Amino acid sequence: MKLLGATHLVIGFEHEGEARRFVADMRQRMEKFALSLHPEKTRLLEFGRYAAERRVRRGLGKPETFNFLGFTHICGRSRQGVFQLKRQTRRDRMRARLRALKEELQRRMHEPIPLQGKWLGQVVRGYFAYHAVPTNSKAMNTFRHYVTDLWRRALQHRSQRDRTTWIRIAQLTAEFLPPVRILHPWPSERFAVKYPKWEPGA
Repeated sequence: MKLLGATHLVIGFEHEGEARRFVADMRQRMEKFALSLHPEKTRLLEFGRYAAERRVRRGLGKPETFNFLGFTHICGRSRQGVFQLKRQTRRDRMRARLRALKEELQRRMHEPIPLQGKWLGQVVRGYFAYHAVPTNSKAMNTFRHYVTDLWRRALQHRSQRDRTTWIRIAQLTAEFLPPVRILHPWPSERFAVKYPKWEPGA
């Protein structure tokens, strides 16, 4: 399957020729309105169930990944060894969010701990509400770990005599931060619920 990626659009094609014709037609169409496709954000890539084995036969490496809506999409495999689309939080987006959290924690450094905890809990809960998709547990655990560490450092900076230990911060995070839990179903399950009687080719 070939995918065409743009700023807010991903289109899948079964055959490479179809994808290339679509790109050519799209460029021609946009030129009529003095517009153009972004040269860096628009690309054709081989992706999907058979991409890996086809690339191996041609002596190429792993299928390319692509970023879309805050996630990196990866051709992966399940524990049973079958193809699985994996979505992981973009690392650059996570780093940016953590930097913003660090700055805000510095501003809230001298607030009471319960007030800080309540605010952090809301932040992490909101982050998880979007990012808690299947195959993304590791990235969510990483985010929660770094939030915990940032909170510990902020508490230690409140006073030179403060010696907030990992045991103490673990108690606080258990009290205020939500645990990592997948909240969203697989796309196929969501589609089946919305269209319970769908049939291929219908």
